[in-house]
This record gives sequence, C-alpha cells and structure tokens, in this order.
Amino acid sequence: MIDLEQYEVWFVTGSQHLYGEEALAQVAADAEKIVAALNATGKLAVKLVFKPIVTTPEQISAVCAAANNAVSCIGLVTWMHTFSPAKMWIAGLSVLQKPFVHLHTQFGRDIPWSSIDMDFMNLNQSAHGGREFGFIGTRMRKARKVIVGHWADAEVQAELDVWMRAAAGWQAMQGARIARFGDNMREVAVTEGDKVAAQITFGYSVNGYGLGDLVAYVDAVTDHEIDAQIGAYLEEYVLQDPFGASPVAMPSLRDAARIELGMRAFLEEGEFSGFTTTFENLTGLNQLPGLAVQRLMADGYGFGAEGDWKTAALVRAMKVMGSGLEGGCSFMEDYTYHLEPGNMKVLGAHMLEVCPTIGDAAPALEIHPLGIGGKADPVRLVFDVTPGPGVNASVIDLGDRFRMLVNPCEVVAADAPLPNLPVARVVWVPQPNLKVAAAAWIHAGGAHHTGFSQCLTVAHLTDFAEMAGIESVVIDDGTDLRAFKNELRWNSVYYRLAAGV
Repeated sequence: MIDLEQYEVWFVTGSQHLYGEEALAQVAADAEKIVAALNATGKLAVKLVFKPIVTTPEQISAVCAAANNAVSCIGLVTWMHTFSPAKMWIAGLSVLQKPFVHLHTQFGRDIPWSSIDMDFMNLNQSAHGGREFGFIGTRMRKARKVIVGHWADAEVQAELDVWMRAAAGWQAMQGARIARFGDNMREVAVTEGDKVAAQITFGYSVNGYGLGDLVAYVDAVTDHEIDAQIGAYLEEYVLQDPFGASPVAMPSLRDAARIELGMRAFLEEGEFSGFTTTFENLTGLNQLPGLAVQRLMADGYGFGAEGDWKTAALVRAMKVMGSGLEGGCSFMEDYTYHLEPGNMKVLGAHMLEVCPTIGDAAPALEIHPLGIGGKADPVRLVFDVTPGPGVNASVIDLGDRFRMLVNPCEVVAADAPLPNLPVARVVWVPQPNLKVAAAAWIHAGGAHHTGFSQCLTVAHLTDFAEMAGIESVVIDDGTDLRAFKNELRWNSVYYRLAAGV
C-alpha cells in the first residue's frame, strides 16, 4: 500500500549565461555527478532526477510548472553552483506548488589552496550564489528547508533523506481519502474539527459513512473467505485462551475475520488511505473492530479512534514517511501515568487499536471483554514495545489554524509484568520529563490521541509541518515552561497576522 519507488525528486541547478558555455557545461556535468553519486549511496528514500540547469526566468518557470504537473515529482532540490540572480526565480517560485529544499553545498569539498584562481572562483560560487537564492526565498516567504554542508557527507545525506520522507508524506496527503465510519465520539471536542479547512490545508478529504454502508460489505463475506482468513491468523500469531482446540469455530474470531475482510474490501474499493471508528456507533457489528484495525494499520492505513480523522490522516502520513525504516508507527493514546517521584512515565495504549508494527515480538491473539461499548468480547493483538527512542505527534484544530505538537520520548520496559492488561501497550518517558512535557502539551491544547513512531524523528515531522504551512511546536529536552508559554503567545500573534484580514 506504500510505495516510495513511485516518487522522484527533481535536482534543479541554477546558474547564468555570464560565465560562458564552457563553464555552463561544467556546471551541468558537476550536477549530474552529484545526482548519480547521491542515488548510488542507497541512503535516500526517493530517487533524485537530474534536470537541465536553468539560467533564465523562462527556464526556471518551465521546470517549476512541469514539477507541479508531474504526478511522480514530490519536490525539488535546488542548488546554486554559481551565482544565479534571484529575480530570475520570482516567477517560478510564485507558481511552484511542490515543496523544495535548498541544498547549500558546492561540488568540491575543499578549497584547493595552492592552485585556486579566478576561474575556479567564478565557477564555484555556491557560497554567495546560495545566499542570493536564499534572499528571494525569504523575501517571497517561501517555506523550505535549508541543508548546509558537502553533498557527500553522511550528515547532509541523512538530512536530505528526512526531507524526502516528509515530502513523500505530504504528497500522500494530496487527494487522500479518509473514511469516517459513524460520527465523532459524543461530546468530545479535540477529535472534531473543520474538515473543509483541513482539505484546504493538507489536501485530504474526510467523508462520513453510516455503519450500514460498512455492514453491507461485512455481511457479504463468505464462510470460505473467513476460514482462509483465520488460517492466516493461526500462521502469524500465538493464540491464547479461550480459543481452545477449535479456534476456527469460535464465533468471536469468525466475527473478527468477517469484519476485517469487509472493512478491507470497503477501503480498497473506495481507494481510502485512512479511516476512523467509534465504539458509540457499532450498529450491525457484533464487536468493536480491534484486530481489523490493527492489521489494516500494519498494512499502511491511517487510523483514528472515536471519529478522530485528524489523527487518522497524520498516522497515514507518518507511515508513508517511515516506509522502509526500522521501527513502526501507530495510533496511540496517553492512557495512564506512573507518578512515582524520580520515575515518572506514561503507559500508552488504547482499547484495542495499536499497530503491531511497533511490537517487540510475535503478538498474542486474544479475546477478552472490553468493559465499554456494550458489544461482544472483541479479538485483539496483545504485545509490548521494544525500548528505544520514539516520538509522539498530534495535529489539532485551533479554529483559526492547525497546530502540530511533537514530543520525543524514550520507550522503556514496564517496571513489572502486566498479566491482567490484555491490550497492546508501550511505556515511555517523555522529554524533558513527564512533569514538564505534560504541562506543555496541555498548555498547547494537545490532543489525547497521537501518532507514535519509533522510526521517525522530530525533523521528519517539523519538515512535514513546514510543507503544510502549519504551526509546529516541539516539546523536548530544551523545553522551559515559561519560555514555552511565551512561544505559544508569539505564535498566536504571528499566525493571525500572517493569515491577513
């Protein structure tokens, strides 16, 4: 469901005719060598495509317009090998709709101290050519990432890969469809929002469907299909009681398989990339979809519980960004705290819907009462999460704008086994600590639902937020509550002014 090979990033090199044809031929050759070498590293998520160097306003406008119209192009890498007068870029940048990164590099890493002459200086002017280009980007208030360093350095390549992944996540939002089965959880505020504003801002649409629309697909699933699906469960998972000797005959497991197959058929036919459910609207279903949601998320779908379409879209974008990286991504919720002084931490979980891509081992397939919703005992996958770095992110609707909150954390082992908690769960310590992180999250209006990842970093998410043109707020080891509250106030003023009348 996620294929980064369908995407490409165009490498656009700026120069001008002042230097003569011989110099321009060298500029083009150097750019081609950089593209070939970067692709050969295998460290970039998306293929770089060399584009002929641009030396006139017409050429720049043409490549920007072509990028807009190329479905496979998810953004541009711009590089000024020489000086490229920035007025030439105004028309092109004015129409460019794809994100771009300014790679502030030069072809050769070192200054050739003993042989450097004016010919070398004229050809290798990235140092001030990049500043000219940077000015027009700032003057036009164009969102972009600036990466500084030699293109062959591992750190530069890693930064470029992060940006590419964010661009892939952004591209996946354009025209994406989120199915909302039922409505919002009643009386809950943060999971609601302005769907029209979201479509204008992010590019995805949210459409609601009655449970009858889904149930029609669920009821159409055959017994033969259910038998085959349960066979797949038996191969993939460790079954726990009360399955007994004949799990295929268990009504709860058959219902879970039927729901998954029906939901999958609905989503595939409608070309959806994310969805929501709510336990307050399950008419026609015998149990809350738990196993189905977990397996669909593992395949790359975004998900949000209780009608939370913003988190469903975010989780989908995060899954695209993290494709191929070690570690997973899941819908998540801060469920309960451990408030022991000096040992504060969060237990993250949900009723059922946590993605097994973040699991530390083969999940256990279990059936237990839910204790909420008034339906039959649902099937779910139960597992813990491997200790290591992680990050939580949330997108909220503030009415006049969207805000993304990002909080890195460290996943840790539980202090003791959890034999009586039959859900997937993860324990983490947020940066800088729970006391400050929770207060900052609350001051910022952060949601109780997040996208949780062990393969992405703060940089992926803030790059994505910049592409979307939304506010991003990071809570990390450098967070001071007094300064953080001032940041929120300043941001509020800025975004109100930036939006205009």
